[in-house]
Amino acid sequence: MDRNPFTEAEIAGRLSKVRKALAERGLDAAVFASPENIFYLTGLDHWGYFAPHLLIVTVDRQPVLVTRSMEKVTIENQVKAAQFRGHSDSETAADLAARVLAELGLTGKRIGLEHWTSGLSHGLALKLEAQADAKWSDVSGLVDRMRLVKSAEEQALMRRAAKVTDAAAGAAIAAIHDGAAEQEVAAECVAAMARAGGHAPGFGPFIRPAARLGEEHTTWGDGIYRRGEPVFAELSGCVSRYHAPLGRLIRIGVIKDEDAAMAEVTAKAFNAVVEALRPGARAREVYAAWQGVADEAGLSHYRRHHCGYLVGIGQPPSWTGGNSVTGLRHDSDLEIETGMSFHILSWLMGTGRGDDFISNTVLLTETGAEVLTRTPTGPIVR
Repeated sequence: MDRNPFTEAEIAGRLSKVRKALAERGLDAAVFASPENIFYLTGLDHWGYFAPHLLIVTVDRQPVLVTRSMEKVTIENQVKAAQFRGHSDSETAADLAARVLAELGLTGKRIGLEHWTSGLSHGLALKLEAQADAKWSDVSGLVDRMRLVKSAEEQALMRRAAKVTDAAAGAAIAAIHDGAAEQEVAAECVAAMARAGGHAPGFGPFIRPAARLGEEHTTWGDGIYRRGEPVFAELSGCVSRYHAPLGRLIRIGVIKDEDAAMAEVTAKAFNAVVEALRPGARAREVYAAWQGVADEAGLSHYRRHHCGYLVGIGQPPSWTGGNSVTGLRHDSDLEIETGMSFHILSWLMGTGRGDDFISNTVLLTETGAEVLTRTPTGPIVR
C-alpha cells in the first residue's frame, strides 16, 4: 500500500480547516480519536487502530499523535504532519495524552473531544478528562462533515477502488454455479481483490445464499450453492482505505419471470436516484425519487430505511466511515454537494411480486453523477 496516499499539501489543507473550525468554536485544541478521522488528518494506514489513538490538534502547533510505543516505526514511515508520542503497555493513551496536553500549555484551556466514536471507550474518556485539567466540549462530527466532500486526490482513490471492486465482483460471479462451494466463491473473490491491487477492505465480501439474505452482515459459510436459489453478493474493493461498494443478485440456472420484471424496476429506480443526485438537492428528495419509481410499479406498500449512504474512507470493521451511517433517508435534510460519493442501493426484495437488488458506487462530479462501478447489472444468470 502507499506509505501515505496524500500529498503534504492535502494534509496541510485539512489541518488548516480543522484549526479554523476550532478557532470558530473558541477552542484552543481538540483530541480526535476516530480511526477514520485520524487517517484523514495524518494518512496513517495500519491495523494498529484496535488500540486507542489520540490525535491532539492545537490551533498553532504541530499535532501530536499518541498511541502505543510499538507503532513508532510505522508512524515515522507514514506520518509527516504529526509528532509521535508512544506509551508503554503499563499505561494508557489517556495517561500520556494528559501529560502531553500539559506540556503544550493547555492546562485549564478549552479542549474539544470526540465523544461519538468507537475509537474512544467510555473508560478512556473518563480517565483523560480526570487527568487533564481542561474545559472539555464535544467535537463529534467536526471532521466527519469535512470528509463528506471528496478532494481530487480522494476521488482518484475512489476510482482505483472501483476497479478493484469490479475485478472482485467479476471473479465471484464467474465462480458461482450449481454445486459451487461457498468458500471457493469467496476465495476467488478475495484473491481477485488482491491481484487487482486492492488493500484489505473494511468489510470482507458479503456473499451468501438468499436463504440467509436477512442476515444483514454475515458472509459465506460452508454450504453449497444450488440451482434455483439466488446468491447475494455485496462487496467492495479498497485502495488506501477508500471503498467503492457494489451489490448484485446472481441466479443459478434460471430466473423467474416475476424476478426478471422486478429487475426492470430496480434498474429504473437506480437510474432515478442517479438523476436526482444534484448539488443543492436534499437527501429526502433523492430517496423520494427512488420511492416514486417503486410506487409507480404498484409497490407503494414497500419502504426502505434508505436508498444509499455516503461512502469513502472505511476502517475495519466497516466501509461506512465510522460507527454510524449517513443515509439517503426519507427524513434527512442533508444537502447534496459536488464531490460526495455514495453507495446507491436499489433494493426490492420480499415485495411479494418478485425480487431484485443492485447497488453501485456513484460520485457526484462537476459534470454530474458518475457511476464508478461498472460490473453489468444483469439480471445475472449463471
